[in-house]
Amino acid sequence: MPTWTPSLSSDWPSRPSCCSPAVPTWCSWPPSGSSTCPWSAWARSGIHLGLIKIRGDQCWRDLTCMDFHYETQPVPNPAAYFLHQSPWWAHRFETLSNHFLELVVPFFVFLGRRLCILHGALQILFQVVLVISGNLSFLNWLTMVPSIACFDDAALGFLFPSGPGGLKDQVLKMQEEAPRGARPSLRFGCVARRAVHVALGVLVAWLSVPVVLNLLSPTQVMNTSFNSLRIVNTYGAFGSITKERTEVILQGTASPNASAPDAVWEDYEFKCKPGDPGRRPCLISPYHHRLDWLMWFAAFQTYEHNEWIIHLAGKLLANDRGALALLAFNPFEDRAPPRWVRGEHYRYKFSRLGGQHAAAGRWWVRKRIGPYFPPVSLRDLEGYFRSRGWPLPELE
Repeated sequence: MPTWTPSLSSDWPSRPSCCSPAVPTWCSWPPSGSSTCPWSAWARSGIHLGLIKIRGDQCWRDLTCMDFHYETQPVPNPAAYFLHQSPWWAHRFETLSNHFLELVVPFFVFLGRRLCILHGALQILFQVVLVISGNLSFLNWLTMVPSIACFDDAALGFLFPSGPGGLKDQVLKMQEEAPRGARPSLRFGCVARRAVHVALGVLVAWLSVPVVLNLLSPTQVMNTSFNSLRIVNTYGAFGSITKERTEVILQGTASPNASAPDAVWEDYEFKCKPGDPGRRPCLISPYHHRLDWLMWFAAFQTYEHNEWIIHLAGKLLANDRGALALLAFNPFEDRAPPRWVRGEHYRYKFSRLGGQHAAAGRWWVRKRIGPYFPPVSLRDLEGYFRSRGWPLPELE
């Protein structure tokens, strides 16, 4: 690994970092010049994400995943609507860029200061693009935090004061003293910290063995823990891409007979997930509406796999304040609660920009697939709740 030594006459003296050995430091680990640093874990994580995609779904190999992603991601935002309309070649470029950022760029951390800084800049830019293109909650923002470690003081100097006694001045004095061999004695706290860092490094290396073996395996799995401590795990987002979007729409009716042809069913609206085709997609990142995310998973499974949705239906039948606080619109507000609640299954697609539906103010086009779960009443759910140890909701 090439070394880099800052000049004393540079505008901003540089500190040693994971990516660039520089001035001596007497209370840090790894030592100056070491290439074994936490960023090897960061590189492994990026490569893991890339490999799980390549191995997980044909669309990552034929570069068509972005044809579907913007429309089918958990909670699309307004930018996703317009990005989905991009020409086919733009989607191919996006997929290739994803592979480059996850399979090639992670190695930049081992190739010297300049490429390490480029790695950090590209990773932050990548996360910003993801924030703009979708509501992936706090995940992208958290991913930006470790990327800051790719920038040494020479790159971040403009953030700090430069006057006498300031941080720049202090580091410059350290650089001037280093050639004269002025090395302060190690304090107990520094020795203890080094010992803890070494112990943690050995522990993480040992726990990483099955994770790396999984990374190299043709049957690589994602989102898995290999030890009870859960310190080192595997992670993989969007290893496969759903090719169509389905949604569960919860509806209630005040009709005493759920099967009556004249029963009027009214939709509940969630805070961010698609519902009313005319409602604009929301922008919530970095906020996270957990129920909206769970509804996304429930839509491509059955209610038998997601019993909590029946629990939610029972809460809606009682006009439960806590449950209704998680929704954006309750059609039975200031009214008696519904007598029946049901789940309807719909297929959603973005309307075509400039097309008939978009001209009518619709962001989505939806088509009913069929029932997701049949109409239920509080009386119907008594035995179901009791068998699972759930308290039966009481009317508010």
